[in-house]
Amino acid sequence: MDLIFGLVLIALTCVVLHDQPFRRLAQRWARTRFDPTAYGLAPRAQLDPERAGPPMSAELRREAQAIADAAWDGDWRPAAAYVAGAGRSWDERWSRLELLAEIADSGDAWLTAWRIADPNCCDAATLEAKLLVRRAWAIRGSGFAHEVPPENMARFRELLPAAIEAARRAALLSSEDPGPWVVMVTAARGAQYTPEQFAPLWAGLAERAPHHYEGHWQGMQYWCAKWYGSDRQMLAFAERAMDAAPAGSPLPGIYLHAVHELAKRDAAGKLLASAHAKRRLRAVAAALATVPPEDPHLPALRHLLASFFYTSGLYAPALEQFRLLGPWCGAAPWTAAEDPAAEFDLARGVSVKRAKARPVPPETGPLKSATHRHSG
Repeated sequence: MDLIFGLVLIALTCVVLHDQPFRRLAQRWARTRFDPTAYGLAPRAQLDPERAGPPMSAELRREAQAIADAAWDGDWRPAAAYVAGAGRSWDERWSRLELLAEIADSGDAWLTAWRIADPNCCDAATLEAKLLVRRAWAIRGSGFAHEVPPENMARFRELLPAAIEAARRAALLSSEDPGPWVVMVTAARGAQYTPEQFAPLWAGLAERAPHHYEGHWQGMQYWCAKWYGSDRQMLAFAERAMDAAPAGSPLPGIYLHAVHELAKRDAAGKLLASAHAKRRLRAVAAALATVPPEDPHLPALRHLLASFFYTSGLYAPALEQFRLLGPWCGAAPWTAAEDPAAEFDLARGVSVKRAKARPVPPETGPLKSATHRHSG
């Protein structure tokens, strides 16, 4: 087995080394001769590194602002109606709770009033627990454990068990709502839950919403190497989610997030050179083609997919994703570069050159669907 692995590794290394001169030539062409509009891509001058995708429609912005204004004026009822309006669409319900959490970050007296007025409301109780998790992580910060001041870490460790307990109480208010279970799964890694402790939390979530996007993203984080799993466990988790996802769900994109975890450590190269990963990427692309265009997860997933197609040498599929993305480039992995727009544009240009793409007819021009579908 070791001999086979060694031979495979040597073969992959040879492929990478053989490809390097061609990529350098393509990069030179992309920097000096590439005209994006000739290939159905957004003009270079329109590239926007501030956003992953088009802004929220004017109608949705007005609705969100009205809910926020009412809440800050002490009226929690529009917020309650907004979440309830999602019905049993659990991903949408969670997305609406996310908006309320952002509103509560700027003042949460309205949430206290909501809890008092309707103590049996699972939405309000879930939001309260969710805010405890957000505040715990805000105190801890994103640094490594040894970089966190002891008093901050102590407060962090104190808040997370309280958040889990609050979520458990919220779960008693609605046997079918997965929201409290998403909170528990989110808090588990920071609360230092062992895999044995984590398992019933995950089972509770999966029983209620087996394809919950945010729940799976948080579960993937638990199983990554920096927390309580390994690269192998994380990828296996992501592949199971991908294989079980129904048509129209963005859940296959969890695989892209798992690969991105490796890429952030410069550890994705061997995987992306493999036939297995290339099949997975193509399957993700096919799955994302069935996702409603207004899905909020779609732009960020397309950025990752375009990047991984590009890195793996699948230039024609990468070009297809770049066309769908339009001018937006304010997302990972481009935002890790000093100049995200330049990095994005270079990848577009190399993809055009290496895919041997032909210029599109002038009347076709840059694709506009990626913009029109999301803007109001």
